[in-house]
Amino acid sequence: MEVAHQSNKKSKLTLYIVIAMILGIVAGYLVHNNYSPETRKTFADNAKLLTTIFLRMVQMIIAPIVFATLVVGIAKLGDMKTVGRVGGKAMLWFITASLVSLSLGLILVNIFKPGVGADINNTDMAAVGDLLEKSKGFSLAKFVEHVVPRSVIEAMATNEILQLVVFSVFFGIALTAVGKKGEPIISALDSLAHVVLKMVTYVMYLAPLGVFGAMAAAIAKNGLGILGTFGKYIGEFYLGLALLWGLLLLVGYLILRHRLPVMLRRIASPMSVAFSTASSEAVYPKLVEEMERFGCNNKIVSFVLPLGYSFNLDGSMMYMTFASMFIAQAFNITSITGDVGQQIIMLLVFLITSKGIAGVPRASLVVVLATGAMFGIPPEGVGLILAIDVFCDMGRTMTNVLGNALATAAVSKWEGQLEHT
Repeated sequence: MEVAHQSNKKSKLTLYIVIAMILGIVAGYLVHNNYSPETRKTFADNAKLLTTIFLRMVQMIIAPIVFATLVVGIAKLGDMKTVGRVGGKAMLWFITASLVSLSLGLILVNIFKPGVGADINNTDMAAVGDLLEKSKGFSLAKFVEHVVPRSVIEAMATNEILQLVVFSVFFGIALTAVGKKGEPIISALDSLAHVVLKMVTYVMYLAPLGVFGAMAAAIAKNGLGILGTFGKYIGEFYLGLALLWGLLLLVGYLILRHRLPVMLRRIASPMSVAFSTASSEAVYPKLVEEMERFGCNNKIVSFVLPLGYSFNLDGSMMYMTFASMFIAQAFNITSITGDVGQQIIMLLVFLITSKGIAGVPRASLVVVLATGAMFGIPPEGVGLILAIDVFCDMGRTMTNVLGNALATAAVSKWEGQLEHT
């Protein structure tokens, strides 16, 4: 009865999210077509407040849930050998998936050539300014600063998941090493994790409002017409995502077999929220909950998912090579478009630099700006795609969620820790 009740609530939430998405599109379309640019901007800013409220409610949960679940997970894993084995399997998946995603984006953009003939006068440099500031100073030093926390409180305050993972891993290992003296702390953190997961249930009631605000703001500001203007670029990118989904689901089926459809039903609600809000953070707590309900061991979930949020962003990875080559084609940069060797080098650089900038809005574009500069790709090119980036961000964020769910389920299966529910 309890399982049926939970499933019914989950399906209702997914339905409400879809309805909110449709209403948001309709509201945004009506505002865009019937009001002045000033009114449209005001409406978009106010509608986005609904999304801001929802995202902030989720963000306030992320730090405690990452810390509590990861520390308890490591403590339950028991020793460094097990931690190393699970971490090694996870990183093998992450690196392989990243290389496949980057390569697929590179292959497709070379086949379709969406940038050839693009109107390079249609750039929005004013909007690129903020991204340029974020991409400046990108270096090995910045990468180290991003990975290694100087204060766990600062990492929690800014939701730097990778820094939280580093601290939590050290804390969990130390907690295991002290033996019985650490048991009360493990018990307390285990209780904290359950309390925070209950908070997730309450916060998700606000998801339809957040979805409505995000869709209404995006359509009111840009209009549906922009989808036609950049239809070729968006369509070919989503075709790439569909192919990537096919590869991920094929591998998922080979590992999970008949359990794959069950997992997809479990994560339908988190994926719909991710698509609508274009925010991976918005679904992290809910994804933890659903993967545990699917049957993944909580110690595997709490260890692999936070790592995945930093290292396993399949949709974002594909977009980096796709967007960079689009810009190179639009500006006819033959040193890139005509040199396969340079493209492969750029792909490998993206594999590394994508781990150096995270936890910021439009992180993919920030990485494209920072890395593209090394290969002569002009920042003006980002202005070409900035207006429609939110629509691409929806697809790549949902793909990131799918990739991390599959990685968690795969590692659980390999560890013999996937229960039938």
